[in-house]
Amino acid sequence: MEMNSEKKIWADFRKGENYALSHIYHQHVQLLFRYGKKFSKDDELIKDTIQDLFFDLLRTRKNLGDTDNIKFYLIVSFRRKLLQNLKKQPLYVDSEVENISGTESVGFSEQELNGKEELTSREKMVQRGIRKLSQKQREILFYRFTCDFSYEQICEIMSLKYDSARKLNFRALKVLKQYLSES
Repeated sequence: MEMNSEKKIWADFRKGENYALSHIYHQHVQLLFRYGKKFSKDDELIKDTIQDLFFDLLRTRKNLGDTDNIKFYLIVSFRRKLLQNLKKQPLYVDSEVENISGTESVGFSEQELNGKEELTSREKMVQRGIRKLSQKQREILFYRFTCDFSYEQICEIMSLKYDSARKLNFRALKVLKQYLSES
């Protein structure tokens, strides 16, 4: 989707256009759910957090700022809200909160890597290569190539400096490329 159309959809959403809310929700709900699964196995908590996020967006839409990247806005907002909801859980698991707060990293899950039954040999090689990466390397590749985020956005999410993010991405691609060329 072009950035101009994202700006228009966001502006229309802020003005109260129903199509815009529906479009934003349907474009991003699956990504938010998959993203939430990286932090918690509780599907209901994830669904509730997504619902809370959209309810808050609706409630405050006239006060929201401009954005030309709705996906980034939603991921950052959802991550913050999920962390709050995990901390409210009476028996929350520390590792879940650590995961989302950045002490551990998000990346491609085993479920995503094994999602398709029929994989080509090339896809299997790429999966094995991704498994060779560190968690942080998986995470940066996820944000860079699955979410299509800029380095500035990745730095904001991962609390990295710009040069560190570029080096991490470069090294991850180098390890992947080296593994694939050896295979």
